[in-house]
Amino acid sequence: MTQNTKWLSIVGVGEDGLNGVSPVGRSLINQAEVLFGGQRHLAMLSANDPREQILWSSPLEKSLSDISQRRGKRICILASGDPMCYGIGVTLSRRFPLTEMTIIPAPSSFSLICSRLGWSLTEVETLSLCGRNPALLHRFLYPNARLLILSADKNTPSQVAQILTEKGFGKSAITVLEHLGGKKERLMEGIASRWDIHNVADLNSIALTCIPDSTKIPILNPHLPGLPDEAYHHDGQLTKKEIRAITLSTLSPLPGQLLWDVGAGCGSISIEWMRSDHRCQAIAIEKHPQRLQYIADNAIALGTPHLQIIEGKAPQALVNLPQPDTIFIGGGVTSKNLLQTCWNALPQGGKLVANAVTIEGEQLLFQWQKQWGGNLSRIAIQRAEPIGKFLGWKALSPVTQYIAIKGD
Repeated sequence: MTQNTKWLSIVGVGEDGLNGVSPVGRSLINQAEVLFGGQRHLAMLSANDPREQILWSSPLEKSLSDISQRRGKRICILASGDPMCYGIGVTLSRRFPLTEMTIIPAPSSFSLICSRLGWSLTEVETLSLCGRNPALLHRFLYPNARLLILSADKNTPSQVAQILTEKGFGKSAITVLEHLGGKKERLMEGIASRWDIHNVADLNSIALTCIPDSTKIPILNPHLPGLPDEAYHHDGQLTKKEIRAITLSTLSPLPGQLLWDVGAGCGSISIEWMRSDHRCQAIAIEKHPQRLQYIADNAIALGTPHLQIIEGKAPQALVNLPQPDTIFIGGGVTSKNLLQTCWNALPQGGKLVANAVTIEGEQLLFQWQKQWGGNLSRIAIQRAEPIGKFLGWKALSPVTQYIAIKGD
């Protein structure tokens, strides 16, 4: 076969098995020399099928290596539902050229759920908890949110119900759907705080409507910056919400971009960077042991458990980190060679944002701006606070903010 021959096919299979596969998909399965799949998928083949059949391994990298070693043979991957919806097709498309692949989807679990419940697929939040931290659910909790969740196993519905209850959304309506599209399809309904259904099949999905227990529960918008300061555990090293909202606006995260949060404090900037879009990535660099724990706790509580946390002092701790698209320096701006190291790490078009609250830090940013260009801003915030029986204005420490685009 030539390199551009489509030797690798991925065929989505529903709960109705091979009988529900399209003629094109069946043809690809029949022509395959090697078949990969889960135990459930390979069990659908004839017992006397002589072709090589390979179960997915853990870690997945071994299976991907097995596929690479057989490159050029006619290989068919049997996948559940739509392979490009939180499925193996996404992983394989990053590994092999699309010109060498054929992808045949079946209806996704999300499409089937919407058809059963009459929900619009364009008006729901979707999430997979297969091999993922259940804390990801935290960032999607807001009143009347509709969530569709791919379960890891039979225990996931109970875990979801517990999270909802602990977060003050115990009134939320939960629907668990088993074996969607098959003869054993079953639907179970309940309320999060009273969830007591445990005889659930491993193959299940969840639909839920978030209903708060009280109007007094603080509601955190999953995408907008400037969460309440009270949302974070911290020791005072926290970028206050007004400054944080302005800083995130300056950083302007785009889906898929990587942020270095240098001198991360309690992690508020990197956490809200990641909350802006599920594809955003961040690395929080912090030297203080207690603050490292704050970062980890806040990341879990606010639904960004994949935040990468690096212990160490910058710039030494920045060596060998993946190249960032954007760097934010929130602490330690006066550290020797920090600005130069961060500037060198950025690609052309990369963005550097630094906040300073000391005169020394401000002077350094002024000198840097004269050398490399960019813009300086002074941010001053005042909050109304009690003075005896009256209210008066109390100023937060003014922040000097520097922004520069490399290559400008």
